[in-house]
Amino acid sequence: CDQAFTSKQSLIRHQVSNTGEKPYQCNKCDKVFPTKQRLIVQISNTGEKPFQCNQCDKAFPSKQSLIGHQLSHTGEKPYQCNKCDKAFPTKQSLIMKHTGLKPYQCNQCDIAFTRKQSLILHQMSHTGEKPYQ
Repeated sequence: CDQAFTSKQSLIRHQVSNTGEKPYQCNKCDKVFPTKQRLIVQISNTGEKPFQCNQCDKAFPSKQSLIGHQLSHTGEKPYQCNKCDKAFPTKQSLIMKHTGLKPYQCNQCDIAFTRKQSLILHQMSHTGEKPYQ
């Protein structure tokens, strides 16, 4: 079809929805899903936490959550707040959890974002650009 999308992920989601393909299966309820993200949401909703920390007994619903947790074991916090003595393991955690800063401002409206990629996708709504077809 000639439909266009602002992100590659949206294009893939559209393509999968048109084929009816559902390659991701939940091992708890046997439901199938068209995308890995929807499977992760299902697992999160079922309370399953398949990603186990190898240093403690905590488990997490996603690999990304586990990686963030594992930084707590190393104690590494390279991102220092310039307003206080608090430090953070990731730049994103400093921006989002402590300062509330949204440094990526849209130059066409008042919306601001914590991530540059979010701003880029938003700006496409002003231009109508849909590069993924």
